[in-house]
Amino acid sequence: MIASALRVRCVFRRDSGSLTFDVPPSEISRWRAVARVLRSTIDPVVCTIFPACCTLCGSSLPQFSSAPICNACWTEIPVQSDPLCQRCGDSLDVLSGQILANSDLQAANFCRACRLAPPPFVKAVAWAPYQGRMRDLIHALKYDRLCPVAAKLGEVLARAIMQLAPEAPGEMLVVPVPLHRSKHADRGFNQARLLASEAIAYLRKNHTSWRLTLAPSALMRLRGTESQAGLTPRQRRLNVRGAFGISNPAAVAGKHVLLVDDILTTGATARAAARALLDAGAESVWVATVARARLTGPASGRSSASTKESASVRSTNNAPGLSFQHATMNSLNQPSF
Repeated sequence: MIASALRVRCVFRRDSGSLTFDVPPSEISRWRAVARVLRSTIDPVVCTIFPACCTLCGSSLPQFSSAPICNACWTEIPVQSDPLCQRCGDSLDVLSGQILANSDLQAANFCRACRLAPPPFVKAVAWAPYQGRMRDLIHALKYDRLCPVAAKLGEVLARAIMQLAPEAPGEMLVVPVPLHRSKHADRGFNQARLLASEAIAYLRKNHTSWRLTLAPSALMRLRGTESQAGLTPRQRRLNVRGAFGISNPAAVAGKHVLLVDDILTTGATARAAARALLDAGAESVWVATVARARLTGPASGRSSASTKESASVRSTNNAPGLSFQHATMNSLNQPSF
């Protein structure tokens, strides 16, 4: 009886040629419990022999991890607290919003850019402002190539996507913003695709009514573009104009599309990509990112002193005293949107 219950059957699968094990579900749960106990015992020993530090803050890690970032740093992700534009998710100009509220209550919910030139997408959401630990975590993924960080950042993206639940369709095609092949070859991966995969996996477990299908090759970069870093909003729009195409228009025709990436800055890339999808026949386009760069300065009712954490570029084409917080950096550390 005991022997039969513990029996493990080896199976050679013809399709992959790999050796797998047909283990009863009860045995899988049992072995996972054993593994957790063993790991809880082994982790302190491994960390003593091979000490590791958090990539972000330098503190010692209590356990071995493929993503060397401590729990404290994950809890330091900033939260959104300012009033946000109901279309693009940017911070609202508080003073202008109060003035508009007296004349047009509906217009007061939208930023100046969306009022003057509404974007082609229905709505854009993000989980956190692009600053502090969130900025550090995204850099760890993109530039330090710590791909395991994508698992937790994917959960963050999933929480941002869940903000769309009351409005968005129940079935959507998830399209990551693509990299040009030259940049993809240099980096070795597309962070938007990694984040999209992790977010979908999380939502399938925690939001089962949503039917999300990953379409990683639906959107293409037709040409390489200049680095968006240091460009004015108008230059960004011109830089990505005509940069996107659709690999198979029939695959997106009539579909509701969720466009995902790591950061949204001015929205120039999101607008260009959404326009390409709609021109190919998509029913609607929604946008979700992990982080959102914020507009700072006197006109927004906030001090621009917070931009000291990272470089920002001021342009004579922008309103005086305005800059994008953490939105523009050197040519390497550039946001995607």
